[in-house]
Amino acid sequence: MRFISLLSIAFCTLLVGCERDIARKIVSSPEDELIVSSYVDLLRQGQYEQIESNLDSSLVDSNIRDTLGKMAALFPAENPQSIKLVGLDVSHGQENPTRNMTLEYQFPSKWLLVNIAIERKGDASKVVGFHVNLIPDSLENLNKFTLVRKSGIQYLILTSAVCSLLFSFYVLTLCVQTNVGRTKWLWILFVLTGVGQLAVNWTTGQWTFTLLSIQLPCGRALASPYGPWTVVATLPVGAILFLNHRWKMRVTGELIDPPTHGPI
Repeated sequence: MRFISLLSIAFCTLLVGCERDIARKIVSSPEDELIVSSYVDLLRQGQYEQIESNLDSSLVDSNIRDTLGKMAALFPAENPQSIKLVGLDVSHGQENPTRNMTLEYQFPSKWLLVNIAIERKGDASKVVGFHVNLIPDSLENLNKFTLVRKSGIQYLILTSAVCSLLFSFYVLTLCVQTNVGRTKWLWILFVLTGVGQLAVNWTTGQWTFTLLSIQLPCGRALASPYGPWTVVATLPVGAILFLNHRWKMRVTGELIDPPTHGPI
């Protein structure tokens, strides 16, 4: 029963924040979606001149009409079934703040992502980025957490993350039960600390390794709103060092294990 409890706690901790409705709340103003959708409406209506008048000079060249025409061709004739703000990044530069917004359009036959970056220059605003991309499904479905059709390295990192959490929680129970004096609370925090980071993008399978990294807890899974999950495993150094400290206490006689059964 203790093992099952530890496993449940570890897995819940690993997938902390897995409630997608909470994770995908994007802090935005009501104007954000309206700004992007207004440019999309101009694009679908073929009003390229009005779009060009709001483009930054770095985006305007002799091929801009062809580019806008190709973007407009991606949109089907029917009305979208849903329009959802799936990305918002606000950059406050030294002079010109930039809002980078992404809308997801659902049509009966396809899904589209529209990204527009708007930079404010004084009292005026200019579009410094405008992209339309076709995607095979909604971002929510593309980036959902599933164990199906994953690579060996993804399963390895996920298993390592869960095992690191299980091990650290097991050592945590030993730490709570062990009389280590006034440093017990420091040890409790240290037991959950891991060093190094082996992370994998759960959607793409791309993995990274960082040696100089301190994490708490030892295994976790992170996801930005509508973005892919990242599973992270770390070496449970704190738990290992506490077991070594506990063993030394037993050797020196500072720690005496309680009897496993009562007198006969």
